Amino acid sequence: MDLAYIPSPSTGVIHLGPIPLRGYAFCIIIGVFVAVWLGNRRWIARGGKPGTVADIAVWAVPFGLVGGRLYHVITDYQLYFGEGRNWVDAFKIWEGGLGIWGAIALGAVGAWIGCRLRGIPLPAWADALAPGIALAQACGRWGNWFNQELYGRATDLPWALKISEGPNRVAGTYHPTFLYESLWCVGVALLVIWADRRFKLGHGRAFALYVAAYCVGRGWIEYMRVDEAHHILGVRLNVWTSIVVFLLAVTYLVLSAKLRPGREAIVEPDREPSGDSEPAEAGSEPAKAKADAAKATAGSVPKAGSEAAATKAAAAVGPKTGAGATAEATAPKAGATAEDKTPGGDKAAPEDAGTEPKDAGAKTPEAKKL
Repeated sequence: MDLAYIPSPSTGVIHLGPIPLRGYAFCIIIGVFVAVWLGNRRWIARGGKPGTVADIAVWAVPFGLVGGRLYHVITDYQLYFGEGRNWVDAFKIWEGGLGIWGAIALGAVGAWIGCRLRGIPLPAWADALAPGIALAQACGRWGNWFNQELYGRATDLPWALKISEGPNRVAGTYHPTFLYESLWCVGVALLVIWADRRFKLGHGRAFALYVAAYCVGRGWIEYMRVDEAHHILGVRLNVWTSIVVFLLAVTYLVLSAKLRPGREAIVEPDREPSGDSEPAEAGSEPAKAKADAAKATAGSVPKAGSEAAATKAAAAVGPKTGAGATAEATAPKAGATAEDKTPGGDKAAPEDAGTEPKDAGAKTPEAKKL
């Protein structure tokens, strides 16, 4: 006799009049809202505009749902196209059956389209959304609980999941693999958030970390499941998929860190760089523009003892020759320097420059003519 277990709902559908509310669809909708909400907060923190994540999600979510369903139908085609099966059931998404691999792959295509329309780099958007996707998966797995599906081997543990008799299932208590994966996804989301803050992940590395961490959990959880699946060399197909995707994610993570360190300086057009973004390189266009602006500003500031004052004084005195020229060429410069240091010196310069020294006029023939 089982003393403790997790009960399964008697039904996965609640009818409000003629409108059916399905638990599986409800969990997916909650997951989408959580992903968009958290992604929007992270996008704004990176310097993006509010609402951009939701605008691109309008493209990504439908593509993701189609991709997830296609992956499930292709890898479990015998459920819909085998003997005694009805192929119309392949379109009944509310009965369960979404493959995360297809959802991410085709969802990325939709996100790429949305990013292209907004002029946004897809890796930056994926980084912002990565932990939200993990939380969306955590919510979506509870849809399997409503449908009494995707459980593990039989067990008598206190947290065992009780399954009732039904189509393609035998009553008993089993490992709640839906719960294991839900908790694992929450841990993945927390890991990505922590690593992103600690190491300033950019250029798609936060998303790659999410993919790699999820694959680790999906591998051992998938190994526990007993539902019908294709096998390769005695191992479930999704286990092999987890291994391959994990290796690809880790490879991208390592290569990207070497080739493109740091974060994107600007993640969205017409926005200032975020405070935690990577500094601009010395040879980059923004750095050159700032340097040119600094040079132009420095060139426009008048110097002490300006050449203008010296020129006015020299014009009033006239050309000099010999020793007198040398002596008086020095005098205006000293006077200009003194006037520049005195408040209002620039205004007094024309009067002083126009007054001819008596001694200077007696020394040269040019002064007598004047």
